[in-house]
Amino acid sequence: MTTDVGPTIFLCGDVMTGRGIDQIFPHHGDPTLREPVVNDARTYVRLAEQANGAIPKPADFAWPWGEALAVIDEFAPDFRLLNLETSITDRGDFAPGKSVHYRMHPDNVACLTAVQPDVCVLANNHVLDFGPDGLADTLRALSRVETRYAGAGLDVDEAERPVASALPGGGRVITIAAGMASSGIPRGWAATENRPGVAFLPDLCKRSAAKLAERALRLKRPGDIVVASLHWGSNWGYQIDSSQIQFAHTVIDAGVDVFHGHSSHHPRPIEVYRGKLILYGCGDTVNDYEGIRGYDTYRDQLRLLYFASIDAGSGTLNTLRMTPMRARRLRLDRASRDDAAWLHATLHRVSRPFGTRIDGGADGTLTVTAAD
Repeated sequence: MTTDVGPTIFLCGDVMTGRGIDQIFPHHGDPTLREPVVNDARTYVRLAEQANGAIPKPADFAWPWGEALAVIDEFAPDFRLLNLETSITDRGDFAPGKSVHYRMHPDNVACLTAVQPDVCVLANNHVLDFGPDGLADTLRALSRVETRYAGAGLDVDEAERPVASALPGGGRVITIAAGMASSGIPRGWAATENRPGVAFLPDLCKRSAAKLAERALRLKRPGDIVVASLHWGSNWGYQIDSSQIQFAHTVIDAGVDVFHGHSSHHPRPIEVYRGKLILYGCGDTVNDYEGIRGYDTYRDQLRLLYFASIDAGSGTLNTLRMTPMRARRLRLDRASRDDAAWLHATLHRVSRPFGTRIDGGADGTLTVTAAD
């Protein structure tokens, strides 16, 4: 797909395969929910069908990815990273104090392997929705299908441990992951020496940024690419706080090559800082939000798949290509020309204050090329 020199990495936002998504698979779990309005996960399937048409039940495990799988294969990325925002378990108690809980039955894990992730980020506000038992099941399920994870573990050492993934042409991608309270992660979910949990960042100070970067940089060798993946910020809105900008810049200044931000339900601004890629919020990729009203102005049914070509020698961005998708019937389809144009105009407008120019192609692909 690309002739850029250097590896291409696939980055996507939140992958939420629990709740309604889980219910369309062959081995769906208990649909019981404890939400203020909805008490059955199958309600979200019905809402999606009312909005866009019938969904096969059972659906095959590749169903949620839809046409995205062909897009990913076309780009043939050397490394694939996603934020898995659900627990993989059929047991455990509902985490108290939360209004929304996500879990997927372990026998449905093939819906993740369909996209062949190299690493799943787990430092988010749903991985412990069913307590330590649910987290332990999640780690076992991913290990069983030989998918590595970052950002959560049975203790703080495992949760904070960076993951090094070999690249086909030599060198590695080193992934470090963490999450913050601003994304909805309870502070009590922070992993400790004696408690399972997530790699938790207490604040956005320079010291926290430097510590996050240092954990990965200890492993870095020439030719390696370091990705910091952070679950942070609110769900809605395009405004990026100055403290978030300073944090991302500090992480890059410390030696990280790619900043992979997520938690927002729609794409947020993109910045190329000192030649390095910063995604302030990738938006959702897979979820069951179809038919739910309230934030229509953000058009969160529109999604982006991110493919970043990185210079392995310097870690700088060569080219970022983004493919617009649309969620329909709980699967991803290629976005229409009008939808792609809306995403292009919106992302260009909100990224312009960061000095980022986003070009649109005839096929709908959006492109950011690093300045010389």
